[in-house]
Amino acid sequence: MSFSKKDLAVGTIIGLIVGVVAGSFVAPAGVDTTELEKGVNELEEQVKTLTIAINQKNSQISNLQSQVRELQLHIEELEKIVPPLRSLAEAHGILIGAAVDAEKLKRDAQYAETLSREFNILTPENAMKFDSVHPSRNEYDFSEPDAIVSFARANDMKVRGHTLVWHEALPSWIREGDFTPEEWRDILREHILTEAKHYKGQIYAWDVVNEAVEEDGSLRDTVWLQGIGPEYLDLAFRWAHEADPEALLFYNDYGAEGLGSKSDAVYNLVKGLLERGVPIHGVGLQMHVSLEEPPNPQDVAANIKRLNDLGLEVHITEMDVRIREPATEEKLAQQAKLYREMLEVCLSAENCKAFVMWGFTDAHSWIPGFYRGYGFALIFDDSYRAKPAYYALAYALAEGSNRASDASSENQDA
Repeated sequence: MSFSKKDLAVGTIIGLIVGVVAGSFVAPAGVDTTELEKGVNELEEQVKTLTIAINQKNSQISNLQSQVRELQLHIEELEKIVPPLRSLAEAHGILIGAAVDAEKLKRDAQYAETLSREFNILTPENAMKFDSVHPSRNEYDFSEPDAIVSFARANDMKVRGHTLVWHEALPSWIREGDFTPEEWRDILREHILTEAKHYKGQIYAWDVVNEAVEEDGSLRDTVWLQGIGPEYLDLAFRWAHEADPEALLFYNDYGAEGLGSKSDAVYNLVKGLLERGVPIHGVGLQMHVSLEEPPNPQDVAANIKRLNDLGLEVHITEMDVRIREPATEEKLAQQAKLYREMLEVCLSAENCKAFVMWGFTDAHSWIPGFYRGYGFALIFDDSYRAKPAYYALAYALAEGSNRASDASSENQDA
């Protein structure tokens, strides 16, 4: 390896600086090192100044960390003071709840504890669907939904059954089935009667038919429509009522929360069921929404009002508010506002009796797997910490209770 004259010169200067700093350098006779020593002294002063600045920054960081820890302790204390959502909701006579994953309920203690503490109604997310309970024509398996229903009973929670008739979550023997219209009818009747009778007296409300309407308002082209015809809708409700006369029976759908062609079609569908004497008690508005296209509160209120005019209850059944990554403070605040607005619409409607979300913690949400680049849709984060949306719901419930209390006092004074 060879070195240039420039390299050797730089090396010599570095050696001189190191020697001067260490106090071991002895200048050769006739060599003036005054300027070099002056430069080294200035460098030492700069190092000292920088060290002081670093120490000050570290002290500031340490102080900030202490403040954050203190703030976290204050938040934890405040969380103990804020009543659970179910307590606030019960003051209104309203149900508040979440969809439940059977496996998470069994294996995650924090999941189960949060669920039982905060909610008074639950919906099995997948455990009651056709492919889960009826995997082959002559086989039924109720083990997972049984566990969920038992958990609900033990924690004084109601259960929304979900769902008896849907075009998704079907086993292969249905998807690939080649049956006569009579056979299709018998299959659906047996399925509904078997499942609904199994849970007779244990289900507060059933989503009897789920998502039977297309975006343009037409009936969705499903195996049930193809195999039986449009009368499958009437039959499903009649069979569900036969199996469990005490359960409330709902039609459930997405994208029909406000006013538009689909909500008009849902309105006309349930109106027709009522006119034909079909036992139906309510409509479920799923409310899977995003910050980019939020529902209009006035439109949702108007839609709920016209369903009330038919004598039907309304449940918000599957609400989540997905956020495009990253989840900034501004987006979380917008999410909280949207949750609060929809709950306030429900609270202001005499026929809106339940507010249910499709899960409750971002640790277990369907959104990231279905909407690429989105997530953070629920009211607890992935560490089970309450998000602004949680406190927005609590605030709406508390404010509603205060208004109701004030109105009651005014009536008594009068």
